Amino acid sequence: QVQLVESGGGSVQTGGSLRLSCAASGYTNSRYCMGWFRQGPGKEREGVAVIGSDGRTTYADSVKGRFTISQNNAKNTLYLYLEMNALKPEDTAMYYCAGRYARWGDRCNLRSADFGYWGQGTQVTVSS
Repeated sequence: QVQLVESGGGSVQTGGSLRLSCAASGYTNSRYCMGWFRQGPGKEREGVAVIGSDGRTTYADSVKGRFTISQNNAKNTLYLYLEMNALKPEDTAMYYCAGRYARWGDRCNLRSADFGYWGQGTQVTVSS
């Protein structure tokens, strides 16, 4: 069973930076997709950034140039990060780490419905 645990949320002012982390354990296959999703007040959940086991990344247009997704494999645990710079009030949301297994040639995408494993979420608040 894959388990995801996020950390690193908080409150910052406009223009500030935050780094989110996610520890993923329980993967039994070397091919996977991992990503960050967010849900703001009164909004639907949206994809922010995803990364595959091959290292390819995809970003939402709203965060390109400001956010960077990365990963690091350690023994039995995959660590996922989201470096967020130049934060804006509209980035305020609950941020979720998500994962799924992938097949050969599978391209990771930002569709939340494709992801079956989710963390509990970490709140990011950006004040103006």
